[in-house]
Amino acid sequence: MAKDPKQERELHELRQQIAHSRDRLARDLSGLRYELDFPLKFRKSFQRNTKVWISAVVLTGVVMTARATTKKKVVDARGKSGQQKKGEEQKKGLMAAGLAMGALRFAATMLRPLVVSFVTRKLGGYQPGSAQRKW
Repeated sequence: MAKDPKQERELHELRQQIAHSRDRLARDLSGLRYELDFPLKFRKSFQRNTKVWISAVVLTGVVMTARATTKKKVVDARGKSGQQKKGEEQKKGLMAAGLAMGALRFAATMLRPLVVSFVTRKLGGYQPGSAQRKW
């Protein structure tokens, strides 16, 4: 049975359209990959503008060092110094850490039966002494 030439031509055109759309999609994806390759962009930028990058890093380091060394002693209206505030902040941090440890201990207690049943299931076929080493 011979196919109609018109149908053959339409099928050929459809196949060509599909091939062209695949090619366009491949080009678009490769372009997107290039646009999202940030490590490559940073490397190229560093290679082109090395002096600018190095001076920016040095300047940032100097600013951070200067900010860290020029701490002022702050006294609030009640006469508390920055040292007392720091102690209160440490107490708050310890309270938060204690609360977190309590929550973790509670979660471990609740999850213990689940973990025990999982380990029992996984090691159920294991019998001690059955796989002895031969030296």
